[in-house]
Amino acid sequence: MCRTGAPGRAAPEHNDAMTGNGAEATEGTAGTAGSQRAEDAESAESVVAADAEAAVGGSPAPARTGRKGGEWARHWRYAELPGLDLLRARYVRHAFPRHSHDGYVLAAVTGGVERVGLPDGVTDAGHGGIVMINPEVPHTAQAGAPEGWAYSTLYPSEQLVAAIAAETTGLTGTAAFAETLTDDAHAVHLINGVHRAAEKGNALAADSLLRIVVARLLRRHGGTLPVRTPQAAGARTAERARALLESRLTAPPTLEQLAQELGTSPFALLRAFKNAYGMPPHAWLTDARIRRARLLLEAGTAPAETAVAVGFTDQPHLNRHFTRIVGVPPGAYRRGRAGA
Repeated sequence: MCRTGAPGRAAPEHNDAMTGNGAEATEGTAGTAGSQRAEDAESAESVVAADAEAAVGGSPAPARTGRKGGEWARHWRYAELPGLDLLRARYVRHAFPRHSHDGYVLAAVTGGVERVGLPDGVTDAGHGGIVMINPEVPHTAQAGAPEGWAYSTLYPSEQLVAAIAAETTGLTGTAAFAETLTDDAHAVHLINGVHRAAEKGNALAADSLLRIVVARLLRRHGGTLPVRTPQAAGARTAERARALLESRLTAPPTLEQLAQELGTSPFALLRAFKNAYGMPPHAWLTDARIRRARLLLEAGTAPAETAVAVGFTDQPHLNRHFTRIVGVPPGAYRRGRAGA
């Protein structure tokens, strides 16, 4: 589950007022979801949603990327919905390694159980569950049951969520989700509706349903990302290390070389980097390479050329890491953006 762009922001620090999603619950949002204003808004939106769903009806089209063992996935972009990626998939053996996104994740589980590993622990999402992950929060995902899990996922950009939050909530600062998991069958229905509408080319219905479901989740589970405080020495070292790695994707230094260049020790650098970004430097580097690869593939670059350009030894090396992190092979990802 990744989006494009280099993973440049540190993972939020955790405190008692924050969730593992890196957000602070904010008075006036989740705490007042039952207010008359919120009820009136949701009542009006439910009418719009019903009309939009009636216009597209049916089930999402079968996914195009099939795999062994009953796994399938489609990761694509609908040109009429800028700032949004879509993924529908069923995974059984596939496991996403620790990674992060530069935007949000809203995943509606439609079957089985998804097990999500977050900075503060592991959570299982079953049928009817909605997983909400904020930007740059490191996480893993794998099956939480023998049958795996199926889900429909939206990846809205920060700009898109900010615009919806500004219009529909009283949140101040950077909008975020204060909870990671909720059971909300109607939100699952709405997310599936976004997919159906996009697949059928109904831009008006897709955009309407997208905005309605994001607004619903923000009103019920919204918070704000904490304001960043002045960095300690370790955090500044980690930020410098990140910048150096980002500038040397194709020829990165060893851990010892990187530590020497920054005037610290290898173990001190490992601790500082993981505290800041939620993963060690080598995992961050792979994640950064995949994000850069996505940008190149979206621009039409062939997978073989992309592999070399981002520092992988060859296309099979890219294929292996790309599929683990994104959920589909590079070729399928590139086709899913053709014309978008």
